[in-house]
Amino acid sequence: QVRLVESGGGLVQPGGSLRLSCAASGFTFDNYVMRWYRQAPGKERELVAEVTRAGQITSYANFVKGRFTISRDNAKNTVYLQMNSLKPEDTAVYYCGAYLGGVPKYWGQGTQVTVSS
Repeated sequence: QVRLVESGGGLVQPGGSLRLSCAASGFTFDNYVMRWYRQAPGKERELVAEVTRAGQITSYANFVKGRFTISRDNAKNTVYLQMNSLKPEDTAVYYCGAYLGGVPKYWGQGTQVTVSS
């Protein structure tokens, strides 16, 4: 059974940090490019960050550059999103997705991140 399970979300004050994790099972994790997306209420889902299969290449949306870091541990079948200097506008449900050949194959259920004082 294929599963992507996100964790690590929660309530944090502006300027704070969170580390999200996405644990994969049921498929060959290191064959897949992994992405983090987010969706705020009333808004479309937007790409946050991406990491290639072996983890050497990462890319980020402009609105998180310098604040967020994506990484993966293929031995643990897990992708991470370290989020620093969080802002209220980062409030959203964060999802991880597994991509093969540019096509989304699997999604997690999401984890809520709320940035508020």
